[in-house]
Amino acid sequence: MTKPNKPIIWTISGSDCSGGAGIAADIKTGHVLGVEVCHLSTANTIQNSQILLSVNPVKVEILAQQAQLLLNDKIPSVIKIGLLVNEEQVNWLADFLETLKQQYPQIKVVYDPVGHASVGGKFSNLSVTQLKSLLKLVDVITPNSKEAQWLVASSSIQVKSLAQEIIALGVKSVIIKGGHVLGEDIARVKCANIEAHKVCFDYCLHTLTDDDSSKMSEDETIEYGLCSPKIDTHYSHGGGCSFASALASFIAHGHLVRDAFTLTKAFINQGLSENVGKHDHYGAFTQTYWPTDKNSFPVVSSNINLKYQELSAFQSLGLKQNILNSNNTDNTNEQKLGLYPVIDSLYWLKRLLPLGLQIIQLRIKNKTEAELDAIIAEAVDLAKPYKTRLFINDYWQLAIKHGAYGVHIGQEDLQTTPIEQIHKAGIRLGISTHGCYEFLLAQQLRPSYLAIGAIYPTKTKNMTGQIQGVANLADILNLATDIPVVAIGGINHERAPEVLATGVDSIAVVTAITEAENPEESVKLFQKLLGNA
Repeated sequence: MTKPNKPIIWTISGSDCSGGAGIAADIKTGHVLGVEVCHLSTANTIQNSQILLSVNPVKVEILAQQAQLLLNDKIPSVIKIGLLVNEEQVNWLADFLETLKQQYPQIKVVYDPVGHASVGGKFSNLSVTQLKSLLKLVDVITPNSKEAQWLVASSSIQVKSLAQEIIALGVKSVIIKGGHVLGEDIARVKCANIEAHKVCFDYCLHTLTDDDSSKMSEDETIEYGLCSPKIDTHYSHGGGCSFASALASFIAHGHLVRDAFTLTKAFINQGLSENVGKHDHYGAFTQTYWPTDKNSFPVVSSNINLKYQELSAFQSLGLKQNILNSNNTDNTNEQKLGLYPVIDSLYWLKRLLPLGLQIIQLRIKNKTEAELDAIIAEAVDLAKPYKTRLFINDYWQLAIKHGAYGVHIGQEDLQTTPIEQIHKAGIRLGISTHGCYEFLLAQQLRPSYLAIGAIYPTKTKNMTGQIQGVANLADILNLATDIPVVAIGGINHERAPEVLATGVDSIAVVTAITEAENPEESVKLFQKLLGNA
């Protein structure tokens, strides 16, 4: 078996003879998003944009033969499930997936629980009870609000409670697709500055795994919310299928659920916008291209940005904190960040301060509170004679106490760090991000800079599942505003040119300096590379 050039996804769904939904939508979506799509047709439907006449199931024996033969040379990264017609198909698929996941535990399963046709009529009469054996094998399920209510036999309009009940069925994560705003979602969409009746809100409740870097809660699940303006078009046939297959495609490319979710929403927004204002008939959704236009991306709605809105601090945080200036008051002599060393001791601070650096981060670990207090106090005093802007990692209270230039915090600390206190103290704020969802979220808090990582595997931190790569860095930079962006993680002299070619404002380095034979010469070479860029 030769290794394919593209990730492989399977779609197990129905065939729509009108070409708008089902397998047709999945293949078109996978094609534009750079994955190879293998398909197993569960049914041949007779339908058009006006009516669904019949659903004709395919025998399980045929599906089983197709699946077994495909495993010989096209093992999938992700399996997307759509229409299942009868209990026999469900039972076969559940048995097949259980065996497959034992052999290939890395395979993910995305399930779009197709029930009713948009033009009216039911695709199947399956009950939730009949689906239970399958649901426990699903990694992400993507119902709309009506399908979510059907799954848990509830008429609740509380999206979080619906999602929690669906998680209880055994699935790992649930995305309830928007289109209209339910219950408490009215509060969730405020940060989007869109009138509630004109907003589309998509909600994800995700079960945390070891691959998730942003454990912003001690809970086992985490919420992700996305808001976009409603797009006025009737060309949405196959939009739900395309949503699930786009999600599967982005996951197949290595994106975590939160980023695949965000990219999928941008992809759907792009496709709907292609036919904005068209109402002549119920037309097929248009699959476009990999989303990079910031105007297509949703607004992140989380309890973090809602928190600052409710505190009336969001407006003041919106004032630009200009990291480009060499001190807190001079707004005339703008300078780029340049090389950004991240160091772990006063020894390295003393050694690097005389080298004309614009910025340094002191990241201290495994010290007592008294030791930290003394180290940070001395670090701030050491930096005062220089123009180097000293950022303290994590310890915002001590950074404020001793008058550091700024503080850097990770995503896991956003929940508990009082950003308004940092702002009122007049010190700068840097925030770590890992992917487009966190980048968009942190961007709303108007920090002094945003860090993206890890670009490459790094010695200093286990970033399993979080390696961004240069291509993804370039895509994320398309979402940037006027806030400077720093790339970090595994960057050395050989890799720096391709990172800088993306247009990133700065590169942060650790071991490329601290483990260099001649750290001073290493700094000079990085500075030369930055100057050339």
